[in-house]
Amino acid sequence: VQLQASGGGLVQAGGSLRLSCAASGRTLSRYALAWFRQRPGMSRNLVAVVSRSGSTHYEDSVKGRFTISRDSALTTVHTVHLQMNSLKPEDTAVYFCAAQSTILTHTPTTEDSYSNWGQGTLVTVSS
Repeated sequence: VQLQASGGGLVQAGGSLRLSCAASGRTLSRYALAWFRQRPGMSRNLVAVVSRSGSTHYEDSVKGRFTISRDSALTTVHTVHLQMNSLKPEDTAVYFCAAQSTILTHTPTTEDSYSNWGQGTLVTVSS
């Protein structure tokens, strides 16, 4: 699986951004898709994940502000979006998309659960 992320940038607090990640491969329907973020000097942590069946899980601080969605219309390219609203300065981080083959409803939440990663995209929220 190859992952290509896009959509980062600079936004003022309270604003919105939409990240997208195109996942390409032959068996994408078997993969959970996720977004992680890494703040400066900190480890990489889960933001949100969508399972093969469409169930979702969010990190507590983004619940009600971020929405993860999955476009599976194409067999060989699935796109995972992260709509980020009401952004805060503490959301500033490098955001990474990730994919992992899983059972149908599983939403892996730890970094070491994922073996496929895209390049990071920087999100900067100014106060």
